[in-house]
Amino acid sequence: MNRWLLLTTLILLPTAGAANLTVFAASSLTDAFTEIGRTFDARTGHRTTFQFAGSQVLRTQLAAGARADVFASASDAQFTPLAGLLGPRAVLARNRLTVIAPRNNPKVQTVRDLAGAGVRLVLAAPNVPVGDYSRRMLGAVDRAGTYGPDFSRRALGNVVSEESNVRQVALKVSLNEADAAVVYASDVTPALKKTVRVVPLPSRFNQLADYPIGTLRASANGDAARAFVAFVTGREGQAILRRWGFLSP
Repeated sequence: MNRWLLLTTLILLPTAGAANLTVFAASSLTDAFTEIGRTFDARTGHRTTFQFAGSQVLRTQLAAGARADVFASASDAQFTPLAGLLGPRAVLARNRLTVIAPRNNPKVQTVRDLAGAGVRLVLAAPNVPVGDYSRRMLGAVDRAGTYGPDFSRRALGNVVSEESNVRQVALKVSLNEADAAVVYASDVTPALKKTVRVVPLPSRFNQLADYPIGTLRASANGDAARAFVAFVTGREGQAILRRWGFLSP
């Protein structure tokens, strides 16, 4: 057996003492982390289970004693308060916002239309990372004065639903239960593109989100948890994240 074949075989062999890992991850990471988990498990022999939810929900569960090995959040606001429970922080990716509307609903064509009369706008709740970023975006429009000084007040007056995670926000538009919504760019997946269209969001108003990741200090699978974080932040994990629309950290 030549040296390269031997090395490849060793990399693909299951790790001795394979671990059952539990990863708490933001809803927007669902598709990318599902693929990462399959690949990581195939490489290592570990078995990774994911709990996807709004970062604020996961933070509350961890603070209350829920058992997990890794936490990946969509914002530092939900990550930093758990610093005493977590190991070193790494940034696994960045994300940006986008506005979506139902494919066959012409009511919202530009960001200005979010404040139009009768528009049904869906956002995530303010304590959800994407909900916080969405309101920061509306505030940036206000400060620019592009669409009037009370643009955010008028737009927020059109909110008909505040969801607990970004996937529920996107679903409302997909089902034509809203005229527009603000989600992450990575949420506009190939499946979602069949039912929604993207409304241009000027870059000067957009918001960039850092996604921190860390292992739980109380994890019974510390080595495997650190290996997962290393895989996510390594070349192969980063390639998967980029395919799902995330930006490099």
